[in-house]
Amino acid sequence: MDMTREYQNGAFIAGSETLPALWAAKAAQFREHLGPRARLDLPYGPAPRNRFDLFLPESPPKGLMIFIHGGYWISTDKSLWSHLAAGALARGWACALPGYTLAPEARIAQITSEVESAILAACAEVAGPLVITGHSAGGHLSARMGNPDRSPALQSRLSRIVPISPLAELEPLAETDMQTKLRLDAAEIATESPARHGLTTPAHIWVGGSERPAFLWQARTLSENWNCAWTVDPGTHHFSVIDALESPHSALINTCLDNL
Repeated sequence: MDMTREYQNGAFIAGSETLPALWAAKAAQFREHLGPRARLDLPYGPAPRNRFDLFLPESPPKGLMIFIHGGYWISTDKSLWSHLAAGALARGWACALPGYTLAPEARIAQITSEVESAILAACAEVAGPLVITGHSAGGHLSARMGNPDRSPALQSRLSRIVPISPLAELEPLAETDMQTKLRLDAAEIATESPARHGLTTPAHIWVGGSERPAFLWQARTLSENWNCAWTVDPGTHHFSVIDALESPHSALINTCLDNL
């Protein structure tokens, strides 16, 4: 089996080459619309990408939702995804989007630690329940925040995690062309595969129904190993599955924020 092909997404989604420009435009428009309620590039560490964006609702926040971007740990940036905070803000929640150092400059273990630091820094800005979600590699990072090796400070604050299309078992990624940048070894695969570790907080896994089989397998593997619910979202592919975060009444936003 060609693992590089199994984990390609854009090649199997018509028009995917036009999406980054669309995301960038929507994100920029969203930030402009928010004005001073968009607090950008707040530092949480010394590295250039150790920054997070914090978006605030019109009234005091009910809590804090984190969205962690994907890109196989090697590409994209928080600035592409600002608009995905819209659903949370409309529900009265603040939303923070962390940046992080990309591979190969950072290994995945370092990225995990950076994301935890970013989340704790955002928690210092907003009180209330904490919900963490993320997409693809960001789904992996959100899932890692639910593992028992995370800090007590994070675990005590965390109310729910909703990994979206997560990469939960990293061993197949070592067989892709991305390995030249990820440099995964057996020890890191064992440590950084969230499906191999327990869960300390309520979780719900979300995945698009029209995703590549590898991503459906990853999501089901995580839900089975964690013994938690998972939802296969009909008709959505790897890039459209996150669009529902823009709507305050979508099933995905309800899964993230209801009853908290």
